[in-house]
Amino acid sequence: MKTRIAVIAFGLATLLTVAGAANPIVAQTADIVIGAGKEAGVHYNVGRAICRQVARSGQGLTCEMFRIEGRDAAEPLAVLTNVRNGAIEAGIVGSDWHYFAVKGTGPAKFLDEKFDTLRSLFSLHSEPFTVIARRDAGIDGLDDLAGKRVNIGNPGSKQRAVMEMVMKAKGWTQDTFQLADGLTEAEQFLALCHNRVQAAVVTVAHPQNAVAQALKLCDAKIVEVTGPAIDKLIGENPYFARVNIPGGIYGETGKAVRSFGVTVTVVSSADVSDDMAYALTKSVFDNLDVLKRVHPALRAIDESRMRTDGLTAPIHPGAMRYYRETGTM
Repeated sequence: MKTRIAVIAFGLATLLTVAGAANPIVAQTADIVIGAGKEAGVHYNVGRAICRQVARSGQGLTCEMFRIEGRDAAEPLAVLTNVRNGAIEAGIVGSDWHYFAVKGTGPAKFLDEKFDTLRSLFSLHSEPFTVIARRDAGIDGLDDLAGKRVNIGNPGSKQRAVMEMVMKAKGWTQDTFQLADGLTEAEQFLALCHNRVQAAVVTVAHPQNAVAQALKLCDAKIVEVTGPAIDKLIGENPYFARVNIPGGIYGETGKAVRSFGVTVTVVSSADVSDDMAYALTKSVFDNLDVLKRVHPALRAIDESRMRTDGLTAPIHPGAMRYYRETGTM
């Protein structure tokens, strides 16, 4: 076991500036430290499940999770900054932020420091863009949102950002809707139940308790998000992928609902040893059935897509060694 003093960066502002001073110096005693945003609850819990498998793998390694603070959308960049700076061995972020950092686009476009040392390990579950509509609203598909009362998400939120991309792809403006509300995720389901809005959007891993409650208490359903405009949107933004929201996860019967979204990815650095990256990758893939049972968000992951979906940075040589060893790449 190694002893290390790691400075965990506090975060970055959405575009250019540092969100705050560094956290106090934190003594890390684990061999592998995985970081996730403080507000990214599912990411953190999935990381803890991965650490348990590392500890049980018989490779003699210890692993711990660390919450990394940032402000709003800056948290994923804070996680990636700590990976790049060597404060942690791996970080869990969405494929959109993974892409922005590696390509130097979006919120990372004007940053002085580059993320060219980032390396991909694997991807995990998806976070689909999800449209939830009241059953009495006559909304059976994406096009049916036009002329309806829709919560498009509060400004600065991830659901608002993706909804605005959908609107642009469709050639819509806020005037397309009878009402385009800007409620927070916490507020919108109450508004849905009270019929203030007829539909709401979220970008989450499924199953999610708030969605389950909205479907049950508001007599709502999940609507498919498909069509030529969405195909074009996915084609123009490589960090998006077509995903299905599994049927039956909220107690209802029926088939999966088609949508699109980002993939949650696990990112490391070229400075992390091949042996360490190999051990982390092996711990996950050799125990995938166990991981699927310990966290609901992992149940629908497709092993064949974990080596490709959302991975913009080059595959780490240690992870590649495992994939070649098992004949999967």
